[in-house]
Amino acid sequence: MLIADRVGERLREERERLGLNQTDFGKLLGVSRGSQKNYELGASSLDLKYVAALEENGVDAAYVMTGRRSTPLGQRFTPAEEELINQYRSITSSDQEAIRRFLKAMSDDAARQKTS
Repeated sequence: MLIADRVGERLREERERLGLNQTDFGKLLGVSRGSQKNYELGASSLDLKYVAALEENGVDAAYVMTGRRSTPLGQRFTPAEEELINQYRSITSSDQEAIRRFLKAMSDDAARQKTS
C-alpha cells in the first residue's frame, strides 16, 4: 500500500484548522474515529470517496494530497476568479507576463494609496 509522505500530518492540520476532533471530522466525512485516526497516522491510504468528501466539506484536498494549497488557506475561488484564471491560462506566455506586470503596477499603486 503506497501512502504519500506527510498526507496524514496535513490531514490532521486541515482537521485542526476547521476546529474539529477526530470523531466529529470522521462523522462529517463518513468514516469512524478509528479510520480517521489511521488516515492521520498514515496507517491507511485515503480512498477517492473520502477525498471527494474532504473537498465537499471545506478541506483543501489538494493540499492534503500534495502539500501544495489549491488556494490560500483552502478558500474557494469565486466564479469571477475562476473565469479570470481560465482566461489567463488560455493566452500566450508573453501576454501572461504583460498581465502580471499590469497587476503588479495596480497592486503597488493601491498599496501606495493606502499609506498616503
